[in-house]
Amino acid sequence: MVKDRRQALPEPPAGLPDDELTHTANALHSAALRLLRRARTADAGMDLDGPRASALSVLVFGGPLPLTRLAAVEQVSPPAISKTVTALEQAGLATRTRGGRDRRVVLVAATDAGRALLEQGRAARVRVVAEMIRSLPEADRTTLRAAADLIAGVL
Repeated sequence: MVKDRRQALPEPPAGLPDDELTHTANALHSAALRLLRRARTADAGMDLDGPRASALSVLVFGGPLPLTRLAAVEQVSPPAISKTVTALEQAGLATRTRGGRDRRVVLVAATDAGRALLEQGRAARVRVVAEMIRSLPEADRTTLRAAADLIAGVL
């Protein structure tokens, strides 16, 4: 069992209930942010900034999307996503095409090179996380896998 590291995490924000649910949610939130921050150190080899990497990930794992839908998913304005997609296109990582039925719709898709780059980056991040948990006892790694499956189930 992993020793209690709650003291290393910030307390829940003011105004939230002081109960186990809130403390668990706070611990998960803080740990997830730290985990992602550490895993992101592997992204340097991808030569993509955060917005481009995020948009490319959406396209690789979600498939082609209309430009406006991609903007909504990424929670940015259409002009901002257009700039991001232009950068991805210039790097050969994404393409834009007109919709078949409605020519006003612009579909954005990842290229094979975009998929390959994203998979390389993903593999590097998974290696970082694997190294972080390598020294944990097998029972704790099993617990982490179960927790990841539970979280994935509510997303």
